[in-house]
Amino acid sequence: MKSYQVRVDKQVFKFFRRLPQKQAGQLKMALKRLETNPRPQDSKKLVDTGGYRLTVGEYRILYIIDDEAATVDVYLIHKRNDFSY
Repeated sequence: MKSYQVRVDKQVFKFFRRLPQKQAGQLKMALKRLETNPRPQDSKKLVDTGGYRLTVGEYRILYIIDDEAATVDVYLIHKRNDFSY
């Protein structure tokens, strides 16, 4: 099975610092799972950006997959109710 490198944007790290420990742990586990399966069953392909969305509890992880380079670039994590895109 192919292993992917998960790269996280600087803004996402800033967001993590403000999260309660429980939610941060859930999101970190979801990011770890993306290393082995970047397209889990509960992810959705985004039409406009070509990226993907993964819902983890109250939060959404937005990311782009590069299969050739075997990377997953996480560019945004936000609370579902607090952001419109």
